[in-house]
Amino acid sequence: MKRIGARCLLFLLIPLLTGCWDSEDIENRANVLAIAIDEANPGTEEEEDNISHIVETPQTEMICVTVQIAIPGEVPLGPPMGDEGESDPVWVLSVTGYSLEEAISNLQQEVAEQLFLGQLRVIVINENVAKKGVDQFNESLRRDPQIRRNVWMVISEEKAAQYMDIAPELEQVPTLYLANMVDNAVGLGKFPEDYLGLFWRMVSSQGQDGFLPYLKIKSSENIQINGLAYFKGDQMIGKTEPLEIGTFMGIIGFSQGGYSIFVPVPETDTRVLTEAIKRQTKMDTTIKDGEPHVNVKIRYEFVITEKTNEDANLSDPQVIESIEKKGKELTADGAKRFIAKMQEEQSDIFGFGEYIRAKHPRYWNEEIGTKENWQETFQHLDVDVDVMYNIRRVDTQAN
Repeated sequence: MKRIGARCLLFLLIPLLTGCWDSEDIENRANVLAIAIDEANPGTEEEEDNISHIVETPQTEMICVTVQIAIPGEVPLGPPMGDEGESDPVWVLSVTGYSLEEAISNLQQEVAEQLFLGQLRVIVINENVAKKGVDQFNESLRRDPQIRRNVWMVISEEKAAQYMDIAPELEQVPTLYLANMVDNAVGLGKFPEDYLGLFWRMVSSQGQDGFLPYLKIKSSENIQINGLAYFKGDQMIGKTEPLEIGTFMGIIGFSQGGYSIFVPVPETDTRVLTEAIKRQTKMDTTIKDGEPHVNVKIRYEFVITEKTNEDANLSDPQVIESIEKKGKELTADGAKRFIAKMQEEQSDIFGFGEYIRAKHPRYWNEEIGTKENWQETFQHLDVDVDVMYNIRRVDTQAN
């Protein structure tokens, strides 16, 4: 009897041992590479296909969702050869809806294969949409198990749909160019890590607000990271200047350098171009007289790469010391101005509140408690900035 039971159990387990019982051929999937979200054009409500609602429409504004879908066999694995570049590697489609989920559902009605979001690389949101809030998109994306946390979400000055059609010479697939551009900016020290999962963590935390890359089309095929889009809660409230990204990265302690600044050489007409090669930041928090205080210590290491004329002798240690002193003054002033700007906007993209919540939990629980209260406190937070500006070497071009 035991043998019969064991055999029955064995036969029941055999189907589960196969590795491909739930497999799906890649040709039967519509792989979505990128999603762009814009405001819908006026009058779209009358033209929309009633797929998900029949009687009453939701009392929300409609959005236009544009997607890039990879065409099987057309996405190149390397540089194009012969006539391989004649056909488009992606298919661009646009639909409308009252939510992202409804728009994706409407899109499925126009695509024969099952939509698959596991290969999604970039989500582009138009600035006007982001200023109304991104929570509705975050909730939809979080619930989807196919969405990876290393997807890039970016904000666009222009219509987000335009980024689905840009095809630069360096990359045949627009989405791959866009994703690689932001990834490389992180690797070169030009932008902090800010993947979708990190952005969700920031907007969900009580002591920090989120930020995203802000993109701008400089010409028909050229895209620039034109600053940081900073948020208050889930709403975008402004953007920084491009060079302020470097200041921000110094404050939050992103170690790899990447930005260059001109520093005037005292008592001469010469300016030297100094490039940051390393940043190191230490943040201390204290409670004084019932009020929080933050002290930010930033240590920069620079290389002098160029000088505007021959007036300055860069072999003289006293000249180097004077440049370090002037550079320290400029970078410290820039950091203080940037922090003050964010305080005026009540957007703590630095995460000062998270430091205070971690180091002083009793104060936080008794005096702060909520993100809204912290945003009010952050506006008047006392922040000291101390900068060390060290020049490590002078390149041969500058000598």
